[in-house]
Amino acid sequence: MIRSTNTMMNLLRGLLMCALFGAICPVLHAQSRPTAVIAYYSGNAARLDSFDLTKITHLIFCFAHLEGSRLKIDDAKDSALILKMVGLKTRYPQLRVLLSLGGWGGCETCSDAFFTRAGRKEFARSVKEVNDFFHTDGIDLDWEYPAIRLDNDIDTNPVHKNQPEDKANFTDLVKRLRKKLGRDHTISFAAGGFQTYLDGAVDWKAVMKKVDFVNMMTYDLVNGYARVTGHHTALYSTPIQKESTDNAISYLIKLGIDPGKIILGAAFYARIFGDVPAENNGLGQPAKFLRGTPYRKFITEFTEEKGYKLHWDEKAQAPYAYNAADKTFATFDDKRSIAIKSKYVIDHHLGGIMFWELGSDLYTGGLLETIYATVSGIAFVPEKRICIPKFTK
Repeated sequence: MIRSTNTMMNLLRGLLMCALFGAICPVLHAQSRPTAVIAYYSGNAARLDSFDLTKITHLIFCFAHLEGSRLKIDDAKDSALILKMVGLKTRYPQLRVLLSLGGWGGCETCSDAFFTRAGRKEFARSVKEVNDFFHTDGIDLDWEYPAIRLDNDIDTNPVHKNQPEDKANFTDLVKRLRKKLGRDHTISFAAGGFQTYLDGAVDWKAVMKKVDFVNMMTYDLVNGYARVTGHHTALYSTPIQKESTDNAISYLIKLGIDPGKIILGAAFYARIFGDVPAENNGLGQPAKFLRGTPYRKFITEFTEEKGYKLHWDEKAQAPYAYNAADKTFATFDDKRSIAIKSKYVIDHHLGGIMFWELGSDLYTGGLLETIYATVSGIAFVPEKRICIPKFTK
C-alpha cells in the first residue's frame, strides 16, 4: 500500500511539473530496456577527461587493424588510449569499451584475410586475446564493405577489394567470434546506411542472430565522391533523395530484424561542397566535395559574417547551409535534427543512437547533451535543466 501511494505521488508530481512547464515538458516513454548511447572515439587520451561520459553507455576505440588475419593494435599511443578508456570504467561503471576494426581506409585486406576458414578462426582467437589483455568488452566490426562497392566509377572512388564470398564469410566470422567470446562480450558491426549495402553486403537475418547490435552508419549518405549535393545524414527520404536514416531502418524492420538491436547513426560533423549553383539554396546541385568540419567548429564556420545562410528541409528533417558568395554548401546534423533523431529512436523502440565521433563535439552544451536530454527525459531550457520524475513500480 505504501509503495502504491509513493507511485501515485510520483505520478502527481510529474503531472504537476508538466502543467507548470507546458511545452518544455517532454513526453514520457515507457521503455523495457535502457537506450544505448554509443560514441566512437579516435582522438587522444587526454581529451577524454573533458567529456561527461555519464551520458554514454558504450565507448568505441577507433581503430584497430589487421596483421595477416590477426587483430592488431598499431602502436603504443593506441594502446595508451585503450588503457585510458578501460580505466575510465572505474569512474563510469555503466561504460562498456569496445575495440573497432577497420573503418574507411582501414580494411583494405579484410576480404582476403577473412576469405579462408583458417583466417576467420585466427581472427576470432586474436580478438579474444586482445580483449583479455586490455580488459575490454568486445569488438565492433567496421568492414567497409563486404561483397559490394559504392559505385562503378573506379577512377573517382577507390574501393577496397571485395568479392561475392564476403557475404557468407562475414556471417561465419561473427559466428566464430560469438563462439570464442561467449555472451559476456559485446559483438557489433558498423553497417552502411545506403541501399547498395542494405541489399547486398550481409545476410541480415543470420548475422543479427549472433551480434548484440548493428551500428547503422546513417550518415555519409551523400559521400565525399558525390557530384551532386544532398543531405548526408537525412532522417527521411525526399522526392530528390531516397537515401535516408528512415529508409535504412525501415528496410531492416520490414526484414524482421529486432528494432532493439538497431542503433541509429548521427553525424557530429559537416560535409562541405564547392562550386555549387545557387538554385534551391545549393540543394540537389552539381558540386565537388571540399572537406569535412567537426561540430565544435560550426559556431565559427557557418556564420552570417562568413556568408552562410542556414536552411531547414522539412521533408528530410535535416539542416543545411549555403554560402552564395563562395558557392559552398554544407550538410550536417545540428541540435534540432539530433533531438528529432533521438525521439525517433524512442518512438520506434530502437536499441539506441550512436555517433561519429565524440572528439568532434563541444565539451559542454553540444550534441551529446542533446541526445542525453531526449533519451533520458530531461528538458533543457536557458540556464535551467528540468528533470521529469521516473515512475516506480
